[in-house]
Amino acid sequence: MTKKTFETQLARLEEIVAALEAEQTDLDASVKLFEEGLTLSRELSKKLEDIKFKVSALKRKGEELALEPFEAKEADDGE
Repeated sequence: MTKKTFETQLARLEEIVAALEAEQTDLDASVKLFEEGLTLSRELSKKLEDIKFKVSALKRKGEELALEPFEAKEADDGE
């Protein structure tokens, strides 16, 4: 079983969107694609949320390295 990477899942989601936008898919297939896309979207959102909490900007504060939340505004540093 191959591991689903973020990139492969995102590529599949893009394929689904393209197929749904093409409007050449019958209704039953469109519903299945939509369901698959919704599942992928939820999985990708969860991965991004998990990564958001793991990603931290390391900044030098004196001699120590301090972890700051990813959302910290870089422009406020004045450096």
